[in-house]
Amino acid sequence: MADELKNIICDIDGVLMRDNSAIEGAGEFIARVVQQGNKLIVLTNNPSQTPQDLQNRLASDGVDVPLECFYTSAMATADFLKIQEGSKAYVVGEGALTHELYNAGFAVTDVNPDFVVVGETRSFNWDMIQKAARFVSGGARFIATNPDVAGPEQSPACGALCAPIERISGKKPLFLGKPSAWMMRAAMNHMEGHSGSTVLIGDNLQTDILAGIQSGIETILVLSGVSQQSDLEVVSWRPSHIFENVGQIDVV
Repeated sequence: MADELKNIICDIDGVLMRDNSAIEGAGEFIARVVQQGNKLIVLTNNPSQTPQDLQNRLASDGVDVPLECFYTSAMATADFLKIQEGSKAYVVGEGALTHELYNAGFAVTDVNPDFVVVGETRSFNWDMIQKAARFVSGGARFIATNPDVAGPEQSPACGALCAPIERISGKKPLFLGKPSAWMMRAAMNHMEGHSGSTVLIGDNLQTDILAGIQSGIETILVLSGVSQQSDLEVVSWRPSHIFENVGQIDVV
C-alpha cells in the first residue's frame, strides 16, 4: 500500500462493469478507496447518462459510488464550452448532454448557434445531419463529446455520428473525451487534484492509458476489458502497472 493517498480516476466499462454486471473485485475496490479517503473520479466517455443514471447502474450489482464522484464526457464538454466565447449550441445528443449545457448557461437552439455539439443519440436522422452540417459550414464551431465510433453490439457512437457532418462541411470536430488530455485535466480539476498525485485505471490502451500518459498521470491497465497483454506489442507506450482486474490493485 502506498504511504500517501493518491487521487484516482477510474474508468467504468471494462474496469468496474461488464455490461450491467460488476467485474470481480470492483465493489470491494471502490469500498476500500472510499473508506481510505482517496479523492475519486469515476469516468466515462458516454455522454448519454447522467451521474444519477450511472450511480444506479453500478449500485444494481453492488458497486456503490458516491454521486459526486461521477464525471462524464458531457460534463467535460460543458466545462470546456464555459471557457469559450459563445452562448448558443445546436445539440445532437440525449437529455444528459443537453442538461449539462443548460447548467453551464447555454441556450440550446437551432437558430444561429455558436457551436454544434455532437454526443450520442438513437434518434440521429437526416434533419440533424443537414442542420449540423449547415451550421458548421456557416461558422459554428464543431465540438464532439468523444471519438468512439461504436458502442455495445456495434451501436453507432459519437465518432460515427460526426462522420457525415465532417464529410459534408469539410471541417473536423474537436473531440473532448478520452484520449484527449482535456478530459483528464477537467477530471482532475473536478476533484481538485493534480497530475503528480493522480493515477488512472483503465482497460483500453488506445483511450484510457494513452490519455493518462499524455496528461502525465500514472496509469494502471486492467486486463478485464478491451486490451490484453498481447496488445502491448502493437503500441509504443506502456502503462505504469498491469493487473488482471481492479480487485487485485495494491498500489493505491
